[in-house]
Amino acid sequence: MSTLAVGTIKSISSAAPVFQNTSGTEKGQLVKAWLNFNGTGTPAIRDSFNISSITDDATGFFTINISTAMADANYSVTGGIGTTTGLNTFLFILTEANKSKTTGLFQINTLGTGSYISSIDPEHCYIAIHGD
Repeated sequence: MSTLAVGTIKSISSAAPVFQNTSGTEKGQLVKAWLNFNGTGTPAIRDSFNISSITDDATGFFTINISTAMADANYSVTGGIGTTTGLNTFLFILTEANKSKTTGLFQINTLGTGSYISSIDPEHCYIAIHGD
């Protein structure tokens, strides 16, 4: 086994670098963007990559703005939330109800359950974006 120790990996084209096995089969790609933010009060980005800002649309609704646009709107958004408010179940939903998902932004709805499901502003929200 060999170890590659470099400071920068650069693609020979405008496409992102791809990880392949010895037979040339693609084994993975890097995320295009990621985000860790606090959604309580005024949303605050703790850390991120390729995210320019967050808009607080309403309780539990956030628009996430991507710095460098995706190639198309067919990208995948995954995420999770957490809070210490005592709610026992947390849901993270990508929604297009109020704004269409575009190459430069998408909207999420964060939900928690107590005695019923309702939109909440989570203390911890984590998002990863994959796509072209």
